[in-house]
Amino acid sequence: MEGRPLFSITVRDHIMIAHSFRGEVFGPAQRLHGATFLVDATFRREQLDEDNIVVDIGLATQELGAVVSELNYRNLDNEPDFAGVNTSTEFLAKVIADRLAERIHKGALGEGAKGLAGLTVSLHESHIAWASYERAL
Repeated sequence: MEGRPLFSITVRDHIMIAHSFRGEVFGPAQRLHGATFLVDATFRREQLDEDNIVVDIGLATQELGAVVSELNYRNLDNEPDFAGVNTSTEFLAKVIADRLAERIHKGALGEGAKGLAGLTVSLHESHIAWASYERAL
C-alpha cells in the first residue's frame, strides 16, 4: 500500500485483558498480568466512495466494538483460540485486524467498504509504546 496516495479514517476502542507469556525473553511477564490497550483501526482506500467518505464511521466503530468485545475482560490464557500462544501486542493486533477483515468481507461495513484497500490495527500499551498490524483487503 506504500507509494500511492490513500485516504484513511481511524476509529478507536479499548480492551482490558489478562494473559501470561512463555519464554525467558518475557521476564516477569511470564506470570499472569493484566493489560489495557487503546485499539485504533485505520481503514484506507485510494478513492473516496460515491458519498465522499472512506467508510461509514458509525459502522466502523460498531464493528470494531464487536470485535474487541470478544476479547475484553478475558484471561486469554483460558481462551481455546489462543491455547499455547503468546498473545503479544503484535499478535493481538493481527487477530483484531483479521477479524475486522472477515466482517468487512461479509458486508458488515456496507457496500461502500468494498472499495477499501487496507486496514491497520494498532494496540497502544501506553503513551510511549504500541504495536500495529497492517493488511490488504
